[in-house]
Amino acid sequence: MKQITKRLLPGQDLRAEIEKIVKEQEIKAGVILSGVGSLTNLRLRMAGAKEVKEWSGEFEIVSITGTLSQADCHLHLSASNPEGTVIGGHLKQGCIIGTTCELVLMIFEEVEYKRAPDPSTGYDELEVCE
Repeated sequence: MKQITKRLLPGQDLRAEIEKIVKEQEIKAGVILSGVGSLTNLRLRMAGAKEVKEWSGEFEIVSITGTLSQADCHLHLSASNPEGTVIGGHLKQGCIIGTTCELVLMIFEEVEYKRAPDPSTGYDELEVCE
């Protein structure tokens, strides 16, 4: 195992930067350990929804989690607004860093994460290849 710690800068797209790290570092299997910071724009797909919802304003990253691979990054984000209301869902491109985002990734070098269609869910689901 190894870790990658990176600070993202104001104006960067959170999901795009995560995907860029995955490609550049050739990550075949990994997870997000931690992500703290702020966002000025939030774009999420909620559970069971097809459309993406968007919010603008000041948001604090409350949590970010997900699996990382060349096949796909399956990422969930929760963020709070200035009133403390938490919004969460599938992280989509367009979540823009406000002041900073301190991101810590853990990479598993002994396995590879892939995606394969699962007829029972209708989605490409995780396969762990050793």
